[in-house]
Amino acid sequence: MTKPAYVGAVDQGTTSTRFFVFDHHGKIVSRAQLEHQQIYPKPGWVEHDPIEIRDRAYEVIQKGLKDADISPGQLAAVGMTNQRETTVLWNPKTGEPYYNAIVWQDTRTESICRELAVDGDMECFRDRVGLPLSTYFSGPKIKWLIKHVDGLQTAMEKGAVMFGNMDAWLIWWLSGGPNGGLHMTDVSNASRTMLMNIETLAWDPEMLSAMDISDKILPEIRSSSEVYGYTAPDGVFGAKIPLAGILGDQQAALFGQACFTPGEAKNTYGTGCFLLMNTGEQIVHSTQGLLTTPAYRIGGQAPVYALEGSIAIAGSLVQWVRDNLGLIAASEDIESLALSVDDNGGIYFVPAFSGLFAPHWRSDARGVITNLTHYINKGHIARAVLEASAFQTKEIFDAMEKDSGIQLKALKVDGGMVANDLLMQFQSDILDLPVICPKNGETTVLGAAYAAGLAVGFWSDLRELRRHWEIARQWDSRMGEDERCRLYEGWMKAVYKSYA
Repeated sequence: MTKPAYVGAVDQGTTSTRFFVFDHHGKIVSRAQLEHQQIYPKPGWVEHDPIEIRDRAYEVIQKGLKDADISPGQLAAVGMTNQRETTVLWNPKTGEPYYNAIVWQDTRTESICRELAVDGDMECFRDRVGLPLSTYFSGPKIKWLIKHVDGLQTAMEKGAVMFGNMDAWLIWWLSGGPNGGLHMTDVSNASRTMLMNIETLAWDPEMLSAMDISDKILPEIRSSSEVYGYTAPDGVFGAKIPLAGILGDQQAALFGQACFTPGEAKNTYGTGCFLLMNTGEQIVHSTQGLLTTPAYRIGGQAPVYALEGSIAIAGSLVQWVRDNLGLIAASEDIESLALSVDDNGGIYFVPAFSGLFAPHWRSDARGVITNLTHYINKGHIARAVLEASAFQTKEIFDAMEKDSGIQLKALKVDGGMVANDLLMQFQSDILDLPVICPKNGETTVLGAAYAAGLAVGFWSDLRELRRHWEIARQWDSRMGEDERCRLYEGWMKAVYKSYA
C-alpha cells in the first residue's frame, strides 16, 4: 500500500473557513476558502451562524481535495486550527445550535465580567487561568447564553448541551456528529475559556462554580498533537482519516513559525493582531497585562507555554475604512493611499471599537482619532490606520520583555497585512528590530498540519519542521531614536484619550 504523501488542515477563521493540503516539505499543494456572514444584532454584539460555518468547512474540504487531485486516502492525517473563544452551545442529539456562535470580539458579557470580579478585581482569577476577566473569553459567553436562552439551563442540567469553540464544533461533525462524534478540544483552545487551570491543564472546579457552568457540557481536553480519532467514513472525507492535531489559531501560527525555543516570538496581522512569545515549560505570570497561555503540547510531553498580547482591531480597521468610510475600494489600496503623504500629519487612530485588549484591558475604551486639523486628508488617515497596528504591537512587545526578562532580538511575522511593505517597515522602525517574514506565509494552517503530521509520524520531530522554515524577506529599522520616541509618546497620549 502506498504511504500517504500529504497532510490536510482546516483553518476556521473569523471571516472565512479554509482547507489546505501540504506535502512532506510543508509546501502548499492546494487551498480553498469561503467567507461566512458577520452578524451584528446590536452595537458591540458579533455572531456567526455555526451551521453556515460547518457547511463552508465541508465545501472547502471537497474543493481542496479536488484541486489537489488526490483521494482522501492519500492524506496521512487532518489537523484543525480555529478562531479561539468564539462560543457555540448545541444539542448532542440533533446537532442544532441553541443560539448563534458568540464571536471573540463580542462585548455583551461586560456586566457579567464585572459581577464575577471579586471585590472589583478583574485580575482575581489570573493565577489560576492566566487571564484577566474580559468579554474576550468563552466562559462569560457560556454564562450569558445559559442565562438568556430559554430552556438552556434545564437542558444543561439534563446533559443535553455540548459546548465548544470552533475546533470542538467542527471536530464533532467531522467525526460523526450525532452519530458518535468526538467531543474534545486541545490545551491551547481550552486555555481561552477561563475554565481551565493552566497548571493542571484540567477543567477547574472553582471556575466552573464561579460561572455556574456544569462540567457535563465541556469537551475532553487533549494534547495538541495526537490521534484523537478518525473522520467518519460516510462524512465529507468519505474515508477514515486520523484527526490528529488541534491548535488555536495564534498558537498554531507560533508553531508554524517554528518558534520552538524560549524567547522566540511571532506576530500575526489578521483581523486582530496577536503577538506570542515562547516561554518554554515555564509559566510566566504577567504583571504587564499580557496573557499566560499554553502554546502547545505534543502528545504526553510537558506542555510549552507562551506569553500573549492580543489586539482586537488590526486588519478589520482597514476593512472598516473600506466599508464604512469608503476611502478605498479594496483593502490592498490602503498602502498606496498612505504613501500619498510623507507621514501621519500628527494624527493617531486608536481603534478601540470593542475596548482595548492587551496590555490595557479597558472594555470602556472607544475608538478615537486625535489631533485633527484642516491640514489632514485621507492619506494621513490611511497612514494612521496602518501605524495603529505597529504601535499596539510595540506596546505588547515592551510588556513581554518586562515580564519575561528576555530581550527579544527579532520579530517573525505572518498574516494578510504582511504584504503591506509600508506597515512592515514602520513596524521595524518603531521596534528598532528586524522584522522577518517566512517564505510560507500560511503559518497558522501550517502549524495545524505540522501538529497532525507529527502525531502520525509524517514528520519526525521539531528539528525537521525547523528545517522547513525559510526567510522570504526582512525589514530593518531606518528610524532615528528621537523620532521613534516622539511618535510613540504621541501614540500613548492618544491611547489615554480613548478611555471613556
